[in-house]
Amino acid sequence: MDNNEDQIRDLLATYERSLNTSDADVAASCYTADGVFMPTTLPTVTGPDMAKGYGQIFEAIRLNVAFAIDELAVTSADSAYALTRSKGTVTVLATNDEAAEANRELFLFERTDADGWKISRYMFNKSE
Repeated sequence: MDNNEDQIRDLLATYERSLNTSDADVAASCYTADGVFMPTTLPTVTGPDMAKGYGQIFEAIRLNVAFAIDELAVTSADSAYALTRSKGTVTVLATNDEAAEANRELFLFERTDADGWKISRYMFNKSE
């Protein structure tokens, strides 16, 4: 495995931790400045609204998920993608109801000069 793949795996691990700790600022920090987050059944969130968007999600739910990387490819010096699956639980905070959570995800990454590898686009949908 090359250093680029290691850095992207570390980024995905940081992103996973941000979801499991409901840390909107850390989640947002995983994205490029013009990043795009396309969650299932929710509006698309972009760039400077990323922390606010994640904050609204974390006010409604608590996640406990783990990612598995099915495919990771560095396609050029500054772009890469990953196909992943996540599985775990989601708790609706208003009711404290817990349910199984399973998704499949597509991440596009961009390497920036200042920040290294970041998520540029992220989309997921329910797999179960």
